[in-house]
Amino acid sequence: MKKRERFGSRFAVIAAMAGSAVGLGNIWRFPYVLGQYGGAAFILVYIAASLLVALPIFFAESVIGRRSGRDTYGAMQLLAPGTAWKWAGLLTILSPLLILSYYSVVGGWSVEFLFKSLSFTFTENASEAEVSGYFGHFISSTWQPILSHTLFMTMVAGVVLGGVKNGIERFSKVAMPLLFVLILFIVGYSLTLPGSRAGVEYLVKPDFSRLNADAYAAALGQAFFSLSLGVGTVLTYASYVKKEENLVVSGVGTAVSDLLFAMIAAFAVMPAVFAAGIEPGSGPGLVFQTLPYIFNKMSQAMPITSALVSIAFFLTILAAALTSAISMLEVGVAYLVDEKGMERRKATLLLAFGTWLLGVLCSLSFGPLAHIKLLGLSFFDFLDALCSNWLLPLGGVLFTLFVGWRMSKADVRDELTNGGTCNVRLFGLVYFLMRYLAPIGIVVVFLSNLFL
Repeated sequence: MKKRERFGSRFAVIAAMAGSAVGLGNIWRFPYVLGQYGGAAFILVYIAASLLVALPIFFAESVIGRRSGRDTYGAMQLLAPGTAWKWAGLLTILSPLLILSYYSVVGGWSVEFLFKSLSFTFTENASEAEVSGYFGHFISSTWQPILSHTLFMTMVAGVVLGGVKNGIERFSKVAMPLLFVLILFIVGYSLTLPGSRAGVEYLVKPDFSRLNADAYAAALGQAFFSLSLGVGTVLTYASYVKKEENLVVSGVGTAVSDLLFAMIAAFAVMPAVFAAGIEPGSGPGLVFQTLPYIFNKMSQAMPITSALVSIAFFLTILAAALTSAISMLEVGVAYLVDEKGMERRKATLLLAFGTWLLGVLCSLSFGPLAHIKLLGLSFFDFLDALCSNWLLPLGGVLFTLFVGWRMSKADVRDELTNGGTCNVRLFGLVYFLMRYLAPIGIVVVFLSNLFL
């Protein structure tokens, strides 16, 4: 077998894994979810869920990936030969490709809105009604969203074609610092808006009366999905991590980066939402429907500044979408390269075309194919529900059960402590969380998707 590429440094590992985790979910999903469940109180629950449940699952995937040095299917074949665990590996090759098919459509929306910001569509010579209605008009059309979806997938494939070091690592080491700089710039602008103080108070003053069973389940689900768990991306990236790298330090660094970015994104969005007098729990349209309206409204007093912030914001969304999408495509590419001996170029183009084709159907489900339903859902919503509610939790619980109950404790200890040279005192706690608490947490997410 051809020698596998490796990430070149700890910073490269954290940048790539944090890039996989930091995506659209941090910028558009987290702000509106916390808006639905009371702000600051939800944040506290989310942090606890991230550290106590999501992070141990992250460790479990990392252990499998580095121990095997293979793709998700090859890892199960190597660590549990001749067993049914190989099907878990195949599942987590299919899941990220299905997610990417509709995720890239949303990524295409960020491409379109960035272009519109660059042409000052949201800040010059446009009425508030035109700006507010643009999103619905755009996604229901035929060719514009497909073109944007195509551009997005082309960018994703271009990075993956470069390989681990020259593609993924190089892009992540630039994109992640840029993401933090851009989002901090937006925070600075957002906090200067009249009325923004109410948004800040919403994020720092807990109202525990807003917490209920739905809120706890939502926080756990957000933590789980924010770190890209259960789809093999962490496992695949961990297979490129050198043996001397500290998995616990890299995992904590990734989780903290993801949490920090989510918090910063909340402080970028919520003050602006309150300044504009918009309901914070208005739902998934908060970014693509609400924020262009906010930029348009603010341009009346600060046209140049508002235009620059609009550009920076949608550039941030695009960069975040790309870092996550790249990791999803890499899962399938690693499988074809490792197990089928296919050249990276051929594997990348083949899978990129397949996901693009499926994405076209997802895009058209908002317009010409909106009348076609699968179990009462549009094609886009059906794939989203299938992956989010079923495939991701299933993949997550399989990984944690494999590490906690199938692998030997000695092998797990060897990986997490680098042969007993580090993290020895922490191992008992981490192992307990992986073996018991994490699987229970995933089952809670799974049941909440069914009944709440």
